[in-house]
Amino acid sequence: MDTGEHAPGGDVMDTVDVDRSDPDYRAWLKEAVRKVQADANRSADTHLLRFPLPEHWGIDLYLKDESTHPTGSLKHRLARSLFLYGLCNGWIRRGKPVIEASSGSTAVSEAYFAKLIGVPFVAVMPRTTSPEKCRLIEFHGGQCHFVDDSRRLYEESAALAAETGGHYMDQFTYAERATDWRGNNNIAESIYQQLRLERYPEPAWIVATAGTGGTSATIGRYVRYMQHDTRICVPDPENSCFFDGWTRDDQLATADCGSRIEGIGRPRMEPSFVPGAIDRMMKVPDAASVAAVRVLERAIGRKAGGSTGTGLWSAFRLVAEMVERGSTGSVVTLFCDPGDRYLDKYYSDDWLREQGLDILPYTGTIEHFLATGTWPS
Repeated sequence: MDTGEHAPGGDVMDTVDVDRSDPDYRAWLKEAVRKVQADANRSADTHLLRFPLPEHWGIDLYLKDESTHPTGSLKHRLARSLFLYGLCNGWIRRGKPVIEASSGSTAVSEAYFAKLIGVPFVAVMPRTTSPEKCRLIEFHGGQCHFVDDSRRLYEESAALAAETGGHYMDQFTYAERATDWRGNNNIAESIYQQLRLERYPEPAWIVATAGTGGTSATIGRYVRYMQHDTRICVPDPENSCFFDGWTRDDQLATADCGSRIEGIGRPRMEPSFVPGAIDRMMKVPDAASVAAVRVLERAIGRKAGGSTGTGLWSAFRLVAEMVERGSTGSVVTLFCDPGDRYLDKYYSDDWLREQGLDILPYTGTIEHFLATGTWPS
């Protein structure tokens, strides 16, 4: 019986068979995936906190407290998804480093998962990243590789991966596709589950700031998939191009320098930023973000990072609009990470002076809103 393949000229040629299923690698891969999935199984859901508003407004404001994850931020969910995605695609290999371009919190979470599965981790980050975030990355076994120009994060990360034979995780490309936006315990599904017994279980608005854009894409897609009437608002800080790119429908929009609000705002339109999943955007001054987190501490006794303030400022504005219309309902925004990572920035008056930021007018605006329900012109 002829078991060979015949070449065009009639000669028999050998079958080409390349088998890359090395048993040792497959055993390591199975164990790595198990460890990452076990982390999710051990983790309880994050809390949904209520911000105190006057009862007679008929509006409830919630903060989804992502700071309670094992690595202390919203990015823990993203890092877990990215590691599962990279492992199952065969991109993350035993003994080879994972490289990431990150301004901090994603790197902290990815360092945690890299240590969990036993691979090296290098964070490529702006030199201005807070020292506390650098300490946390190193605590989890990662290394910090600094660049002076945040616009070079991508090129430097890709170059390091090529040089070391490692994998460039590239959160800015893969954040929107690594997460299962239809459900499977994503942040959107969690919000709706936790609101089930509230008086307004379907929020009028969910506010999600954008770094990669993955969170707003996940929530926006889930809302549409589940046929909810909730709308998605994305606030954007200074020195970020997302707002301009979204309003002008310009995928090539750029900004000249990096954001002072760590973790959100980008100098280019990132691949994971999905404009069509967003209903509204707001441009938020950095001083307003800082004012909001300081008001938040006085209201609930918790410090939060600047990105939480950016979202909270926008949530306040949305609530004021609802009060003006006489609407009732609920608004949800994100408590992205704890403020103890930023004591030398957003909670430092010296830093504010150095940056030329005056938060007093914005603090006055928030206090006026909380007292009257109206938003000053």
